Amino acid sequence: MPPASAARIILRRLHDVMAAKTGAQAKLNQVVRIVAAELNSEVASIYLLRDGVLELFATQGLAQSAVHVTRLSMGQGLVGNIAARREPLSLAEAKAHPDFAYRPETGEDDFHSFCGVPIVRREAAIGVLAVQHREPRDYAEVEIEALQTVAMVLSELIHGAGLVDDAQAARLRAANSGPTRLNGLKLVDGLARGVAVFHQPRVVVEHTVADDVDTERARLVEAFRRMREQIERMMGQADFVAGTDHHEILETYKMFAYDEGWARRINEAIETGLTAEAAVERVQARNRTRMRSIDDPYLRERLTDLDDLSNRLLRILSGQLDTAAKQGLTADTILIARNLGPAELLEYDKRQLKGVVLEEGSLTAHVIIVARAMGVPVLGRVGQLFAQVNDGDELIVDAGNNALLVRPTAATIKSYQAMRALKARQAEEWAKVRDLAAISRDGKQISLYMNAGLADDAAGIALAGADGIGLFRTEFQFLVSATLPRRERQQALYKTVLDAAGDKPVVFRTVDIGGDKAVPYLGGGEEDENPAMGWRALRLALGRDGLMKVQARALLEAAAGRTLAVMFPMVSEPWEFAEARALVEAQKDRLASLGRPVPSDIQYGAMIEVPALIEQLDLLLPMTDFVSIGTNDLTQFLFAADRANPRLADRYDWLSPAILRVIRRVVCAAALHDVPVTVCGEMGGRPLEALALMALGVERLSITPAGIGPIKAMVRGATLEPLFDAMQEWLAKPGVNIRAELSSAAKRQGLLI
Repeated sequence: MPPASAARIILRRLHDVMAAKTGAQAKLNQVVRIVAAELNSEVASIYLLRDGVLELFATQGLAQSAVHVTRLSMGQGLVGNIAARREPLSLAEAKAHPDFAYRPETGEDDFHSFCGVPIVRREAAIGVLAVQHREPRDYAEVEIEALQTVAMVLSELIHGAGLVDDAQAARLRAANSGPTRLNGLKLVDGLARGVAVFHQPRVVVEHTVADDVDTERARLVEAFRRMREQIERMMGQADFVAGTDHHEILETYKMFAYDEGWARRINEAIETGLTAEAAVERVQARNRTRMRSIDDPYLRERLTDLDDLSNRLLRILSGQLDTAAKQGLTADTILIARNLGPAELLEYDKRQLKGVVLEEGSLTAHVIIVARAMGVPVLGRVGQLFAQVNDGDELIVDAGNNALLVRPTAATIKSYQAMRALKARQAEEWAKVRDLAAISRDGKQISLYMNAGLADDAAGIALAGADGIGLFRTEFQFLVSATLPRRERQQALYKTVLDAAGDKPVVFRTVDIGGDKAVPYLGGGEEDENPAMGWRALRLALGRDGLMKVQARALLEAAAGRTLAVMFPMVSEPWEFAEARALVEAQKDRLASLGRPVPSDIQYGAMIEVPALIEQLDLLLPMTDFVSIGTNDLTQFLFAADRANPRLADRYDWLSPAILRVIRRVVCAAALHDVPVTVCGEMGGRPLEALALMALGVERLSITPAGIGPIKAMVRGATLEPLFDAMQEWLAKPGVNIRAELSSAAKRQGLLI
């Protein structure tokens, strides 16, 4: 286990090797001897990527006759696995790994344990450095970090010796000159066209070995100071003042910038003999590896913030301060990035930023919450993004269809323009009915509410033509905060929303966190194997009733003198609803006893998402003032189909008899108890599916603001009574294709679906 002093010795010896006037092969031979000696390993080997194949270039301990003979494809064997994933791999018993590939010419039969790290340059794996031992053993973290340090120096040596060609990747990229389609994951819906602009050229660390450790340490201190100044200035801008959603996000970002543990780890890397730039990169590489092995989705997503901060430090240290945001966008732009921090996205000019495409990204990342508020479509999880897209390429982002169209043909562009023109005409038509009621031709009135989750959303009620907010997701404030939001902050948010809504109703859903929306400050222990069905939402809130009491009091204080509508998510049993309602009532009584103002009326609702609750509606409904059907979760629970699994995304139809019959049961039961039913979720925002809901008797929908216009226009042109009768017949007959039947009926009525 090499301490910092041993790692420093390795770096000094490698520095001498690099300075020597010997050939590249001789230098690599010396490197493997040094690594083997200093790490007490029987084998040390270097593989380099040549013509797309990993070739054994130098070894100490394996058969010398295998050098330049043993070759592995990317992804083949343990070495290929490391290069393909660009992550370290350590094994006490190498042969037990499913990717182990036996190469008899190497003479490695006697060796059991294996540890390897990628050699990376310009974010591409150009080789692998590996060590092996005869005895089965676990490799310590400090040993892996020592190998990563050597790999960084090797990258510099290999590049300087011309053993790999930086232009090769450029040539391969230039070969990708034809139109292509890349698939991804819709993170923020939308359609956009623009030229590809890379968010930032990755800072390439050219010098890894420090001449003076004290100088490097001082450079790091100065870089941290400048980085923190940048963040403080950003938080002082008018757009990010305290109380806004953006400010909450930047507070978390700022917490990482002042994390002393992060700074200490970088300083420790400098102590081993690295330059400040190399130390930042090594620590971040290790952070990335650790974070990818963590099950907690919140902690994994914070890797994005750390990447952002590390890149800022590297730009300051290297003098390469400009990102595309700093240089300024000059045309309609689709921003390309491996990932983005929220602060980086906020620096772009919204007038020319048309879309964002990420190689990584997830629905719970801070940047996605910001992008949604900015109205910028985002496509994430796009494989081969950097290999297939060139700077300046024409791009079309079709997030709704999970697609990125690269260098589209003239016909594709024409189709896109026609689609945009159609959307513009539709928007004009929807604008005409924005302030009108959604009343069908036969006099059925449908209430159309909008879903929201940010303070800024409430201001869009009038713009969308919504009847109010049918679902305000309170968890966003919890997800973007580094600590549990204090009652005063929660109250300020809820009051802001109520004030913006005016006389329009707002339904606040109590916090739905846990499961795949975990937050670190609540702990929680081991995560569930099926997080959507785990310790989350109302289950978590009742289990941590202090959290729910604080939120209840914040809601009550914000709605003082007004009507408060509060809804509990993921109710599985009537007793859960009763317990949650009693908790809110107890907080109201407590405030009243202290002489504090309370709401003039409180309406209590339940989210119907768990099928078990539908079997107990006769017990639940007498306790409720309203209910909302959450079609997203209800569908995945009903079909046992994870909606986050792309292979199941289109497998189960919202217009299948199973889901429609369940919704009809809820609507009929609620009518007997005179309890209003609202449908929340994506189903209600799709015109044909919304028409099906109305044919089941649903009269209230809560959908995205963008969906209100088309749904309202469709309602005003529809005659609903015959569709209600037809739906009963379709659901009674086996084998009916309800989607086809409903589409034909809509076409006969001349509805725009």
